[in-house]
Amino acid sequence: MSENLPSIGELMAASVPMVRTLNLEFTEATAERVVVGLPDQSEYHNHVGGPHAGAMFTLAESASGAIVMAAFMDQLSRAVPLPVRCETTYKKLAKGPLTATAVLGRPVADVVAELDAGQRPEFPVHVDITRQDGAVTGDMTIVWTLRPND
Repeated sequence: MSENLPSIGELMAASVPMVRTLNLEFTEATAERVVVGLPDQSEYHNHVGGPHAGAMFTLAESASGAIVMAAFMDQLSRAVPLPVRCETTYKKLAKGPLTATAVLGRPVADVVAELDAGQRPEFPVHVDITRQDGAVTGDMTIVWTLRPND
C-alpha cells in the first residue's frame, strides 16, 4: 500500500482483536498470497507444548481474511466479505513458531463479475500452516462470500 494508507496487516490488527491478542505478524499481503506468522508463545500452548488448535485456527482464518481484504478492497464500498464455512485439518504436531500461507481459489475477476451480475459470489481460500522446518502441520479451506450491501 502507499505511504499514506495502512498495510493489510495494520488494517487486520486494527479491526480484528484476535490478531492483536495472538501477536500475528503479516509478512506478505497481496491479492495473490498472504503470509502470516504466529510467534511461539507459551500462554497459547496446548497440552503437548505446541500452539493450541484455536490459535492455529485463528492464524489460518486471519490469513484468509487478509487475502480477501487485499483482493477485494475496491469492492468493500458495495459488499461485505463474510466467511460462509470452513474445513480444517490438523496433520502433524505443531511446535514453535508457525506460518500460514493463504491463496485464493478463484480468479478475482470471476468473483467480481458475479457481484456485478447481482449475485452473492462464493469463493474458497486455501491456507497451509507450516512449522519452521517446512512441514505442513495443518490446512484450512474457508469459503467466503461478498454480501452485497443492498
